[in-house]
Amino acid sequence: MTSASNTSATANKPRIVIVGCGFGGLEATRALRHAPVDITLVDRTNHHLFQPLLYQVATAGLSAPAIAAPVRHLFRRQANVASLLGEVTSIDPASRQVLLAGGMALPYDHLIVAAGATHSYFGRDDWAPYAPGLKTLDDAFEIRRRILLAFESAEKEADLEKQAAWLNFVVIGGGPTGVEMAGTLAEIAHHTLSGEFRRIDPAKARIILLEGSARVLQAMPPELSERATQQLQKLGVEVRLNAKVTAIDANGVQVQPAAPGDVYTIATHCVTWAAGVAASPLGKQLAQSLGLPTDRAGRVAVEADLSLAGHPEISVIGDLAAAKSHLGGHEPRPVPGVSPAAKQMGRVAAANILRRIAGQPTAAFRYRDYGNLATIGRNAAVVDVATPAGHLKFSGYFAWLFWLFAHIYFLIGFRNRIVVLIDWASAYWSKQRYARVITDIDKPPHL
Repeated sequence: MTSASNTSATANKPRIVIVGCGFGGLEATRALRHAPVDITLVDRTNHHLFQPLLYQVATAGLSAPAIAAPVRHLFRRQANVASLLGEVTSIDPASRQVLLAGGMALPYDHLIVAAGATHSYFGRDDWAPYAPGLKTLDDAFEIRRRILLAFESAEKEADLEKQAAWLNFVVIGGGPTGVEMAGTLAEIAHHTLSGEFRRIDPAKARIILLEGSARVLQAMPPELSERATQQLQKLGVEVRLNAKVTAIDANGVQVQPAAPGDVYTIATHCVTWAAGVAASPLGKQLAQSLGLPTDRAGRVAVEADLSLAGHPEISVIGDLAAAKSHLGGHEPRPVPGVSPAAKQMGRVAAANILRRIAGQPTAAFRYRDYGNLATIGRNAAVVDVATPAGHLKFSGYFAWLFWLFAHIYFLIGFRNRIVVLIDWASAYWSKQRYARVITDIDKPPHL
């Protein structure tokens, strides 16, 4: 009798499917922890990844478990959540089903799509094998492999010209990921690997940051962009602005500078792509099935409450949504593709589902801008923090400390915070990086 009653109660609960356990999906799931609903959280990996520190894994500063947390562990005490490991192949709004690879179908009453983003090579996907981007742990492992094997290959190369090519490291894109990668590569060359090689001097490695616009860190005020450039140069990074990449292959990168006709090639076997992102292909598939527009990055146009036009039961959030912030008395403004925005969208999407269930009107999304920050390297960072009195802008050592503690605070899980703090403290005093494990050594170092 009791069992039948409980089964009936469960069957009558609204079914919510959340696609993706990034920042948006994680926050949406957490926001529904006390709601009388049944949640199915599906992701193609079994872990939540703290992407802002992914470059630290790629540069051997942190191990993967330090910035990742198993999804099942995160929600082990949230009884209304069932986690599934699977890849969503399509969404069928007509039948209200999410279809997974392998044929499984997940019915839903409400759907939150937070599938995230991938790399964008601006129509040149043939560059991908030579210039991996940084979005997943697999990407980080591959970039780390190429960086470390480049030094190993240089050590074995007798020809000085070929040796120099192995010691040229190119980072394409001057956003936060590109700036952080370039600064850390300089630290590896000048400090971490010092005294470990006999035939080469790692400090002679050239770290070249290519940015197609007039300044790095476009989202920051010009004065902080300039300060970031100065700090990069102080670390030994060659910052080349207005430098547009026109070709990439196994032997190097072709660059078109601001001056027309002066195309040149950088001989290199280690290139990191940090120049562009595109929404998950799932967004385009969903938009096409509903006849909705997407922007140039493939993000789906959403309503003020983050739902889709004509389908209030579907919400799209995070990097997949071309969302706008609707502050009272102001023209709606585009929402940046950053983790604080994804978190806020997740909470608002969850709250709006509960409003719909209760028969109440939904609320428009209002983005709260906390500012931007980026680390350049050891004792170097730039910070632009929003305060009630206006934006607070500073750089250098105290900005680096602010960046460090902010990232530790926002990490998922107490254990991860402690591990990262200990690893960073050890690296700061020893100037060493101990996560230098190379796998797939049988593959070519540059492929």
